[in-house]
Amino acid sequence: QVQLVESGGGLVQAGGSLRLSCAASGHTSSYPMGWFRQAPGKEREFVAAISWNSVGRYYANSVKGRFTISRDNAKNTVYLQMNSLKSEDTAVYYCAARKNTIVVLSPTQYDYWGQGTQVTVSS
Repeated sequence: QVQLVESGGGLVQAGGSLRLSCAASGHTSSYPMGWFRQAPGKEREFVAAISWNSVGRYYANSVKGRFTISRDNAKNTVYLQMNSLKSEDTAVYYCAARKNTIVVLSPTQYDYWGQGTQVTVSS
């Protein structure tokens, strides 16, 4: 069984940076991993995803050029570096893992989820 634990969220001013981490227990080195977010009253949306070998990286248009996803399989950890944060980035951020090796962007295709970490960007 895979368990995911996010950390690194917090309150930051617009234009600032945060780095989220997702520590996994269990075998995830061969799984695609993704970051999603959900703002109050909105559906959960895709933010970024990475293939098991880090070759494939995918981003939502809204974060492209500002966010970077990476992973360290030796540490079973996935990261999301968030720069130039905007107020509209405020949300709970979730880490997810998918057992199938194909990277997808839909949250419904992911099998394991963390509990989420709050990111609040003040303007």
